[in-house]
Amino acid sequence: MSKANFKERRILTTGNYACAEAAITAGCLYFAGYPITPSSEIAAYMSRRLPEVNGTFVQMEDELASITSCIGASFTGKKVMTATSGPGLSLMAESIGLAVMLEAPTVIVTIMRGGPSTGQPTNASQSDIYQTRYASHGDYEIIVLTPSSVQEMYDLTIRAFNLAEKYRIPVIVASDGIVGQMMEVVNIHSNIELIERKKPHVPPEKYNPFEIFDDDLVPEMAIAGTDYSFYVSGLTHDIEGNPQMTPEAAETLIKRLCEKIRKARTDINDWEEEYLDDSEIVILSYGINARGIPEVIEKARKEGYKVGLVRLKSLWPFPDELMEKIGQMGVSKVIVCEMNNGMIIREVQRFRHLFSVSGITIPTTVPFSPKFIYKKLMEEV
Repeated sequence: MSKANFKERRILTTGNYACAEAAITAGCLYFAGYPITPSSEIAAYMSRRLPEVNGTFVQMEDELASITSCIGASFTGKKVMTATSGPGLSLMAESIGLAVMLEAPTVIVTIMRGGPSTGQPTNASQSDIYQTRYASHGDYEIIVLTPSSVQEMYDLTIRAFNLAEKYRIPVIVASDGIVGQMMEVVNIHSNIELIERKKPHVPPEKYNPFEIFDDDLVPEMAIAGTDYSFYVSGLTHDIEGNPQMTPEAAETLIKRLCEKIRKARTDINDWEEEYLDDSEIVILSYGINARGIPEVIEKARKEGYKVGLVRLKSLWPFPDELMEKIGQMGVSKVIVCEMNNGMIIREVQRFRHLFSVSGITIPTTVPFSPKFIYKKLMEEV
């Protein structure tokens, strides 16, 4: 672990630019991408900044090439990132699974827009939520962070790199067109710890690319092209990276890939809560759509309603422990507020044995106003 070293400053910038500068801060030295609204400013910013830090920017021919290029660069020891939006993330789906299987640290930013298909390219949405979790086929776990402000675009992008390196996994930052392109003051601070991937502690002749030595189930990662010669494959493989087609090999590998993330949930999962200790109703939201809810909570409490707030800063793995905590605190109802036809609400509904669940789930491109949310809340109390 190292510490970021630069001059602290406060700047007025957009979410997309804050995300790109955060990547530089985190040590990203390779970006491959293809322009797509509303994330294109990230690529434009990286094309200017990366050469200034001896990094490499490549505009690829499409999103498929972008992510596979990042996976390859990751094995050269570089911290890597690509950025896209919903349709581009769809094209990356197969290679997201490849990054999981190869355990290649990769950061993917999706600036969500209205869908399906071309949808509404210049507007915001929260419609990529299931895609971030289930884009690829097969059994796997993934990490998804969701910022609500330009400051969090900066902070959570750095955290995405740390988690990707620590757990050797693709990490997705799921923002939206409004947060990506709105301007706010950002504190570029130096209180940042940077995590580096584990390097081999054994000599080259004893190195196996998927051998486990620690309880975290994360293998050490050698750099391609050095004295460490190794083979990796998207096929089910053993600790040496050699393809293995037996049922036992599949069970051993897939269970480890999933378990390394599941057992790290308390380190990964992140949220903000208010008034949980005495609330009867909790409004749960995330991203841009959560910004108006504190105003709703304060108004409701002034009128005597015991209402609390949960704002998710990470979506996947889903914070089951938070749901159990809410249930144990005596909350009777959770209202899920999201700009889609109901995605995260389906995860919350798994806990209906602890509390009732209702939702304000509308596939709109405009965040819900505090007035609208308050009206819906009054229909529930």
